[in-house]
Amino acid sequence: MTETTENEQAFAIQKIFVKDISFESPNSPNIFLEKDWQPDVNLNLQSTSRTLDEDVYEVVLNITVTAKLNDETTAYLAEVQYAGIFNLKNFPDEDKTYMLGSYCPNLLFPYIREAISDVVAKGGFPQLLLAPVNFDALLQQKLEQQKAEGATVQ
Repeated sequence: MTETTENEQAFAIQKIFVKDISFESPNSPNIFLEKDWQPDVNLNLQSTSRTLDEDVYEVVLNITVTAKLNDETTAYLAEVQYAGIFNLKNFPDEDKTYMLGSYCPNLLFPYIREAISDVVAKGGFPQLLLAPVNFDALLQQKLEQQKAEGATVQ
C-alpha cells in the first residue's frame, strides 16, 4: 500500500465540456452554388485559464474559424469554446504555468477539433480537420512576449 504525503503533486480532470458553440453561414444558400470551392480559411486559437477555488482551475480553449471565398464572401464562421476544470495540487508556479498553458489545452484539443469538424459538416460544408497544435511552442511564445512587454514597461 502506498502512502501519499501532504506535499505530493496531484493532477485530476474534474470535467470537460462545451462552454460555447456558434456557427454562421451568412451567405447560404447561395454559397452552395459556387462552383470553385477553394476557400481561404483563417484560424484563431486562444487558451485562457483562471482560478476557481484552491487548487481548482478552469482552462478554456477557444477556436474561431472563418472561411471566405475570393477574400470577401464569408462561407462560414465557426467558433467553439471547450473548457475543462482541473485540480492541480502542490505544483510550483513554473510547473503550474506549463500545466495550465500547455498540458491542459493539449488535453482539450481533440474535443474541440471534433466539435469544429462536426459543426462545419453539419453546416453543409466539407469537413474541416484541424492540424495538431504545438501548445508547448505557443506557451513559450506567450511567455517570451510577456517578458518583452514587462521589460518595456519598466
